[in-house]
Amino acid sequence: VQLVESGGGSVQAGGSLRLSCATSGATFSRYCMGWFRQAPGKEREGVAAIGDDGSTSYADSVKGRFTISRDNAKNTLTLQMDTLKPEDTAMYYCAGRFDRYCGTWNVADFPYWGQGTQVTVS
Repeated sequence: VQLVESGGGSVQAGGSLRLSCATSGATFSRYCMGWFRQAPGKEREGVAAIGDDGSTSYADSVKGRFTISRDNAKNTLTLQMDTLKPEDTAMYYCAGRFDRYCGTWNVADFPYWGQGTQVTVS
């Protein structure tokens, strides 16, 4: 399973970015997919997750500002990030596991990871 993120960059506080994750090598629609992030000196943490049925979960820190979505026809995962804050600065990773429903979505639950894309908010 290959995951490739894109869309990171630098933005001022209050701005928006849209991250994408292109997947290949697996039946995307049967995977629970998630976005995670890791800031320098901190542990990787979950941002949002989405199941095959479109059900979503968010970290409290991003609720109301970030939106996760998926396009099973295009094998693509997206994270729309609005009202960005400096504390959102991190490397963002998409991840997947073979499970149509996410339930818990801890870092250790996901065997497949992309290489990450940097988001910097100033």
